[in-house]
Amino acid sequence: MRKVLLTVAGFDPSSGAGATLDLRVFRHFGYHGLAVLTAITVQNSSRVYGYRTLPPRLVLEQYRRIKSDFRLSGIKIGMLGSKKIIPVIGEIARESRSLPLVVDPVFRSSSGRWLLEKSALQPYLKTISGKITLITPNLNEASLILGEKIDRLKKMEEAARSISHLTSSACLVKGGHLQGMAVDVLFDGRRFYHFRKKKLPLEVHGSGCFLSSALLCFLAEGCSLPEACRQASAAVYRGLQTPLKISRRPLFDI
Repeated sequence: MRKVLLTVAGFDPSSGAGATLDLRVFRHFGYHGLAVLTAITVQNSSRVYGYRTLPPRLVLEQYRRIKSDFRLSGIKIGMLGSKKIIPVIGEIARESRSLPLVVDPVFRSSSGRWLLEKSALQPYLKTISGKITLITPNLNEASLILGEKIDRLKKMEEAARSISHLTSSACLVKGGHLQGMAVDVLFDGRRFYHFRKKKLPLEVHGSGCFLSSALLCFLAEGCSLPEACRQASAAVYRGLQTPLKISRRPLFDI
């Protein structure tokens, strides 16, 4: 029987990130994907121009109807769009403690638009604390969470440890934009793991979404957390080498 994975995320009309990319990744790795939408963005491959958040009651009802009909094997949470959605995410996380639950903290787009109120960052982390498996901030998101610039390997390790303590979960700090190298740092609550890759001279839309979705697939398969991170990091690197060049910014071709 094919396993079922759920993404709770925003809708990107370019299909290069958000729920549409998550569903493509789930299918690529052999899972049936379901999606609960939190917001609808106005964007293309290179920029978010605006968005509208769905009412919290509608987001929760989407989840309730899905849960009543499918047996879920894992959940990924991406863009919220508003602090009003935080209690809904808390409810989903509370009901899903037995499942792998990966949080990609989409706080701000790469083009600079806030996708969750800055004042909501700490309440969000408090709400999900102790209820998730892994959180996957990039360098900018880790910097926003901790209020300091994370720009080198040592600081990534410190950030992974600090965010792990804040969320009572494992933390993978993504370092694709690290100067001079590309390395992701995992802190699983006890030790650090480094996942190094050759730095490539291009940027593909949706790499953070791809990584967190792939991670969920490998966790649902039964991989250990370090192994799931290793395989997901390698999958993103392979995708970066053969992007789909049909838009201003390349997309993942899966």
